[in-house]
Amino acid sequence: MAIKIEMLRCFRTVAEQGSLADAAEVLGRTPSAVSMMLRQFEEHIGAPLFESARKSHLTPLGALIHAEARRELEHFDRTVSAIESMARAETGHVRLAVTPSVGQAIMPPILRGYMADHPGVLVDMRDSDSASVQQELAAGRADIGLATLPPLPGFERHLICTDRFGVVCPADHVLARDWSDLTWSDLTGMDFIANGLCRHIHDENFAPILDAARLHVANTASLLSMVRAGTGVTLLPELAMQRADDDLAFLPLRDSTAVREVWMLTPAEGLMTPAARAMARAIRMADLPRAAG
Repeated sequence: MAIKIEMLRCFRTVAEQGSLADAAEVLGRTPSAVSMMLRQFEEHIGAPLFESARKSHLTPLGALIHAEARRELEHFDRTVSAIESMARAETGHVRLAVTPSVGQAIMPPILRGYMADHPGVLVDMRDSDSASVQQELAAGRADIGLATLPPLPGFERHLICTDRFGVVCPADHVLARDWSDLTWSDLTGMDFIANGLCRHIHDENFAPILDAARLHVANTASLLSMVRAGTGVTLLPELAMQRADDDLAFLPLRDSTAVREVWMLTPAEGLMTPAARAMARAIRMADLPRAAG
């Protein structure tokens, strides 16, 4: 008969309580049941573990086994506690891959609430462009991706928010003087800086402007630095400008309904850890903007 964890727990309790009756009360069992399990344990060991029937003193072998049993039970109880904590999303690790605007404008309040509700969970959030977010998901290096993403095999896709595109230029730029009437035609002849999100604008009036661009900058921080330096103007979604300084202007176009869609991609719910499922649920439940298309 193999040694079971219940045998170790029974033996340790008897040794620490000093009697069958006291051990039975601690274990919530009858003294006869405790006595029978202890006898089975001693028969398996092949030697007595207590010096007398009173169970108040351990034999030398019993003392050695008691030390091992206590160590093993403590490890077992820690393992069970860790498993249960992970199942309840009280502990764990969540890896997020997001675009910079999502990381700056959307995630802070979500993470504030999530971290308060799940204090034992570690969160790793990395920001990069949408193409890199897609690569992180495909390579299994992210549990949740938030970006302008297409459907991907093996992933569930939820629309999280939308925001309108607008021209970004220095605040004292000529375009900013009468921005309420700004149209695509006003960008003709302007030095335009392309970025990765421009390919999501499917407006025939924008196509020649994008084709004429001689500079492409993927990183948002570098892109805004170029605009500040007067290198050209660009197009960005409104959320990307929420943390921008007052020296830049965000100008919606009167003749365009172009919007950026932010999607959340995750593996199927059954393949996610409880901590990641709780994070995805918090993101879906957040009150996020939806722009009119």
